Formats: sequence, C-alpha cells, structure tokens
Amino acid sequence: MAWVLLVVAGLLEVGWSVGMKYTDGFTRLWPSVATCLGIVASMVLLAQATRTLPIGTAYGVWVGIGAAGAAVVGMVVLGEPVTAARIFFVCLLLVAVVGLKATSGH
Repeated sequence: MAWVLLVVAGLLEVGWSVGMKYTDGFTRLWPSVATCLGIVASMVLLAQATRTLPIGTAYGVWVGIGAAGAAVVGMVVLGEPVTAARIFFVCLLLVAVVGLKATSGH
C-alpha cells in the first residue's frame, strides 16, 4: 500500500508543479487554491508512505516521478522543446525510479 500512496503522491507532484504555471505567481485564486491543495495532498501521502518505506527511496521515487512527469507534461501539453537529449534524460529519471524501487527491499 505504501507504494501506491507514493505513486499517487508523485502524480500529485506533477499536478501541482504544472499547476504553478497557471497561478501566474499565485495571483490567480482558483489555480492557486488547486495548486496548494495538490502540494498538501502530495506531502501527506509522501509522509504516509515513509512510515514503511526508507526515506531515501521514497523521496527519490517521489522526486523522480514529479520531475519526469512535469518534463513530459511540459513537452506534450505546454509546448516545451522535445529533443532527443530531453527524452533520454527523462528516461534516465525513470530508470532511476525503477532502480530505487527494485533495490529498496520492500
């Protein structure tokens, strides 16, 4: 169950990090509210996951999901550059996430 919580926390991190783009520096009310709720929910789920998972593994996976997800959403939805190098490094992030899970002992 901790892994499910961690993956959901990582997906929420993608949501709130992309959401910041729509807050205009937290000057728009509803995008700001949604972004703040996403931050809180992501942190709460991360904290719950760390009750049973090692902090280094949990945090690394959380950050990896968030960074890779935000990069992909940026390229697919926000029109950020799609280059071979960016795709390669996103893949490296995903390999690191899988590696952390595989070596966590849980």
